[in-house]
Amino acid sequence: MTRIPSIVLACAMAVCLAHPGLADAPGPDQKSAEAKAAEARGLPAEAVTTHTITLQGEKVAFTARAGAIRLKDVKSEAPLADVAYVSYERNGAEASARPVAFVFNGGPGAASAWLGLGALSPWRLSFPSEAPSPSAPPILVDNTETWLAFADLVLIDPPGTGYSKLLSDSSDIEKRFFSVEGDAEGLAVVIRKWLTARGRLASPKYIVGESYGGFRAAKLLAPLRERENIGVDGLFLVSPALDFTWLPGGRNLLSYGTLLPSMTAIARGASARKDLADIESYAAGEYVVDLLKGENDAQAQARMSDSVARFTALDRSFVSRLGARIDAKSFSRERDRGRQRVLSVYDGSVESFDPAPFAPTSDWTDPVLETWRTPLGAAMTRLTQEKLAWPIGDARYFVLNDKIAHRWDYGNGGRVNAEALTDLRDALALDPRLKVVVAHGVADLVTPYFATKLMLDQLPAYGGPGRVRLVVMAGGHMPYLRDESRSRMRDAARALIEGR
Repeated sequence: MTRIPSIVLACAMAVCLAHPGLADAPGPDQKSAEAKAAEARGLPAEAVTTHTITLQGEKVAFTARAGAIRLKDVKSEAPLADVAYVSYERNGAEASARPVAFVFNGGPGAASAWLGLGALSPWRLSFPSEAPSPSAPPILVDNTETWLAFADLVLIDPPGTGYSKLLSDSSDIEKRFFSVEGDAEGLAVVIRKWLTARGRLASPKYIVGESYGGFRAAKLLAPLRERENIGVDGLFLVSPALDFTWLPGGRNLLSYGTLLPSMTAIARGASARKDLADIESYAAGEYVVDLLKGENDAQAQARMSDSVARFTALDRSFVSRLGARIDAKSFSRERDRGRQRVLSVYDGSVESFDPAPFAPTSDWTDPVLETWRTPLGAAMTRLTQEKLAWPIGDARYFVLNDKIAHRWDYGNGGRVNAEALTDLRDALALDPRLKVVVAHGVADLVTPYFATKLMLDQLPAYGGPGRVRLVVMAGGHMPYLRDESRSRMRDAARALIEGR
């Protein structure tokens, strides 16, 4: 095993992140005490290891790199952040022709381990057949569905997630990184510098993003194109939040309709979209017509209550009491309340005990999100220490950093008005080579697939129907937690990247 020094980047930040650029390194005597202290807190130099994995009977050799890209203030040279990454590159491939995919999770505040050890990397967390549990052992297994079969992978953890860290104590710097614009600008620099350092500027480039990571992927296109001279060939978005006004909790009345197909899938135990044609037709037709008639139309209210109760298998009196406007949390509690169980909003096919079954309202820890984060974080620690040999010491891996989500700046309109669909629309119009695949699980109540379907329906054809493709599969917000959906995601990504 060999090690090389970490890549040192600079990002043009005065007090806030501005146009990023590379700064010249100052001499040792020029560094301030504050800068020296920040560098001492930085992450270790890149570790490089070689491995093999058997894919479809073929032994594939690859190089793994674990390191950090440093962002600095271009004027003062003060270190601002170390952005951690793990990359997997197939040995012996022609670099200029070999696709490279940059991978981000969402949150904001989620690390890339969800997609990395859940679906894409050469190793993944072993998912036990029984119900998920925080005490499940963090066992790593070879991932025969790894995307390394057709692309090199770079998994990036934005500042404050994974092992990445802010090196400045300035609250202004934190505010900038924890914002839509600052996040996109900084990560665009990281992508450019990784490509430059590895000599991969000519490689086909893809961005993979889950949840807010899908929002982030669309937001990255403009700064990459306009500031970093990087064009992107395609996006693969998993359960993306493209427009928060369409998602549960917003002011858009239609969001109640977008939840109905997923609720129906959960009630029926359906795993395929073809089994939901009737509820999709109702949710986008009769339901919307009656919903817009308002709360004072008794006949419309009665029709909606009858139909929604029938599709969702909820008690009709409960549905009527809510005006047939069923939110995700109410459905998750009422669906199996008689057995004192609650469902996950991330995957409604997964349930756990209600901690307060007789209380009029209840708060519970999500039985998918909060059960997987613990073994996932432990598995990432094991991977870093045992396979990647990155000397991170006893540093904690932040699978989910809740502080970031609470402090995130979505701009003047706030989270409820944040959207990246305009960015996607503009990029597709500008670049005829750009293609997009969006993958969803049918049982996701956080970013329901039908909301994305209705959003994508509003896009122009852009020369043909194949440029933006929606793929719906079994599972929830993280569909790759199921073996069949992980395989289907891989196949859809391969078709995108190989141009099929």
